[in-house]
Amino acid sequence: MTPKSSSRSTSLLIKGGRVIDPANKIDANMDVLLREGRVAEVAPRNKLRGSADQSFNARGLIVAPGFIDLHVHLREPGQSYKETIATGTAAAAAGGFTAVCAMPNTVPVADTPEIIAWITDAARGAVVNVFPIAAATEGSRGERLTDFRALQRAGAVAVTDDGRPILHDDVMRQALAAAAQLGIPVVQHAEDTRLTAGCSVNEGEASFRLGLRGMSAEAEAAIVERDTTLAKNANAHLHVAHVSTAAALKPIRRGKRNHVNVTCEVTPHHFTLVDENIGDYDTRFKMNPPLRSAADREALIVALADGTIDAIASDHAPHARYEKEVEFDRAAFGVTGLETALALALTRLHREKRLPLARIVELFSAGPARALNLRGRGSLARGAPADVTIFDPAQRWTFNAAKSLSKSRNTPFDGWQFTGKAVATIVGGQFAYRAD
Repeated sequence: MTPKSSSRSTSLLIKGGRVIDPANKIDANMDVLLREGRVAEVAPRNKLRGSADQSFNARGLIVAPGFIDLHVHLREPGQSYKETIATGTAAAAAGGFTAVCAMPNTVPVADTPEIIAWITDAARGAVVNVFPIAAATEGSRGERLTDFRALQRAGAVAVTDDGRPILHDDVMRQALAAAAQLGIPVVQHAEDTRLTAGCSVNEGEASFRLGLRGMSAEAEAAIVERDTTLAKNANAHLHVAHVSTAAALKPIRRGKRNHVNVTCEVTPHHFTLVDENIGDYDTRFKMNPPLRSAADREALIVALADGTIDAIASDHAPHARYEKEVEFDRAAFGVTGLETALALALTRLHREKRLPLARIVELFSAGPARALNLRGRGSLARGAPADVTIFDPAQRWTFNAAKSLSKSRNTPFDGWQFTGKAVATIVGGQFAYRAD
């Protein structure tokens, strides 16, 4: 299956689907009319007042606000041998995402307005919306802040140093204060790298069995604890990336109870896999944060159900084959995930753990939109961008990494059988992807 673009119709009628729009508290059989790149009308079946020059039969399918992935590595500029904006967004569309937030660990680091503008230029060939997240410090070195205002004007929706977390208290305090003035979040990869140097897996029975240095849960939790305190003092918005431990959930829950503006995301691989899945040094299962214990995984699933976690994000991290096919300690961290995120959520969380479909949709749409203040996104309200994800929650299929639209194949889910799949992705009223 490949992305398909329709003729440039100005209106599209999506008929007969079950519309789930958590932002507007809608869960009913409805028709949706899109016109000139906007949502024109949502009404009960056959009650729409307007007409369209194209229609899509969504009977038996879920029609949802366009899904947003808050954490994607598109690798451009500088590492197009791993991924390009064109290939990464094609994979996103195939996975049901109408928007992705691109992380700044590019070459060079996305720390200037010029690089942000380059990423968002139409010449890059993106087929879904790309919202860049800019570096919080120059070169992501954790020393001098970048010009947040200039970066925001160029299109950045948040700031982060991603895999090189801001460790110095004063720098993080300055970053939160500067971001608060602009109303943008600071995204933190919560890891005290002073405690994790040379570590490649979770600290536990698996690390002991494999003879590898393990990352402790405390290395994640301590940073979240500090950052929630700093965010409260600065009246700033902290977003914690890819939470992976029960210990890190505690300060997030406490912060939310105490009215701290803290949001967080979790990845499908962390709510699906555990450190024992690494087996005998299988580098497809090497990521950062590492796969954690079964107890951590269950804590994440509870937090997904009770609302503590705001969003599911793939942390799509493509690598070349030679960067993975080496000794475990030397292998690159990260897995691809854009084409399997929804399927894992539907299979693992909905079918196995009984999370309602409405909650799954919220974690991919309204939740991410709120988490990064993407105003107007994650909703099918009248006048909202005509970004729509249509998926079949009952479709059974097998993921074949060799047919992935990403340039990279570093996935632990090759050959997995899933129930639930995106069948159409509509961006700005046009099909970015449509299954055969």
